[in-house]
Amino acid sequence: MNTNTRKQERGDHGPLLLGQVLADALVTVVRQPQAAQELRQADAREGRPAVCRLCGEAAYWHRTVRGKWLLVQPGERPCHLVPVGKRRRIAGDGTAVNLGAAMPADTCRVSHFDVCTARRAGAATGPPATGCG
Repeated sequence: MNTNTRKQERGDHGPLLLGQVLADALVTVVRQPQAAQELRQADAREGRPAVCRLCGEAAYWHRTVRGKWLLVQPGERPCHLVPVGKRRRIAGDGTAVNLGAAMPADTCRVSHFDVCTARRAGAATGPPATGCG
């Protein structure tokens, strides 16, 4: 052992070995991208927080499979309470996937646009629908 190693073992704050510094730096560099990737995946699943401008409720923006943005209600609901075609699942990358007619046995997410109280109230008091008939 040389004097640099002995000083480090005793707790002195003397010179460090270049090999030890490089090894510590390598461990730090390798761990940071893994931690950042895990953080990005966790954030993607959560979505971007938002507040509905009509009713003031909290919700989360998620991208759909077709690349559009969808405001999704927080929390999950039992699938048997959500109409077919309105059931969503948030994929690992944060994409809101429409489950269509698939009947998962557990829970799903719903679009805020489908349950917004201000939208439903506005639809009931809005102008009469015009049609051909």
